[in-house]
Amino acid sequence: MPETNRHPLAPQTSPLARAGVTPETLIEEARAVLKAEAGAIARLADKIDARLAEAVELLLSCEGHIVVTGIGKPGFIAQNLSAILASTGMPSLYLHPAEAAHGDLGRVTGQDVVLALSNSGASEEILRLLPSLRRLGTRIIAITGDTHSPLSRAADIALDIGQNDEAGPFGMVPTTSTAAMHAMCDALAMTALKHRAFGTDEYALLHPGGALGRSMMRVGELMRVGEANPILRESATIAEAVRVMTNTVGRPGAASLVDAEGRLSGIFTDGDLRRVIEHGHRDFSAPVSSVMGRSPKTARAEEKVGDAAARMRAGGIDQLPVIDADRRPIGLLDIQDLLAARFF
Repeated sequence: MPETNRHPLAPQTSPLARAGVTPETLIEEARAVLKAEAGAIARLADKIDARLAEAVELLLSCEGHIVVTGIGKPGFIAQNLSAILASTGMPSLYLHPAEAAHGDLGRVTGQDVVLALSNSGASEEILRLLPSLRRLGTRIIAITGDTHSPLSRAADIALDIGQNDEAGPFGMVPTTSTAAMHAMCDALAMTALKHRAFGTDEYALLHPGGALGRSMMRVGELMRVGEANPILRESATIAEAVRVMTNTVGRPGAASLVDAEGRLSGIFTDGDLRRVIEHGHRDFSAPVSSVMGRSPKTARAEEKVGDAAARMRAGGIDQLPVIDADRRPIGLLDIQDLLAARFF
């Protein structure tokens, strides 16, 4: 009797199983690819010589852009290298060699350095650019698997990734060669980065949308200032404080209170207002100093937002007055802004 409870979309017998291919075979084949690529990268260490040092010096002395170009699989690596350089503060752009031959070469100047990626060193799209680059006076660094290729001979510096047998059944699909080229690009970029005045602060500046960018943000960049930062004399009435808080742009839910010299003496918040009402206080003409929070926690404009946010979290508070060296309030850090910037 035929099986009747089998789901119509249940998988049928695997084609690999029908062909007698076992999971163990697949595992070994995958491992062989990884070992081939790892070997290609490991052999690069012996190919690093004075040419890489010269290339690093050329990149560090570049007064224009580092222009990275490549076609096919090296083209994708070129785009990644350009992105790495730009993200670490070295102005860079990717130039498609085919588009360059039809006008985009105008993006390149004699102040630039061109990094040309080609495993064979004979990519027609790149070779046709070389005479124009020479006339522009552009310096050229080649990254290639053939140091005797036309590209290598035309370049100022040629970095050798070696001749590598490609992994896979045909020995034709770029695998070990692209792994080696990718690794050489990383070695070049990271060596150059190590010898530049570029630290985590600069890196965060170029990555404002990432976690590192947020971790390096300063209070002064996020605090509310001007009309969005309510400040009253401590002699003001409770009613005046409520009115100012209500009418302040963004409704921060707090107001900084200052003494006669303009120095911070306290803070009045929505929570303070609720407690006033809860305790039956009905005289809103009383001075706000009689109900304000005294000796409030504060922040400085130059400190990291993450540190200020940690104090707010630990104290269970929603606002921090930001003060200068004379304890004068210059801003207000509000939890709504921290939430919007994903600090909570």
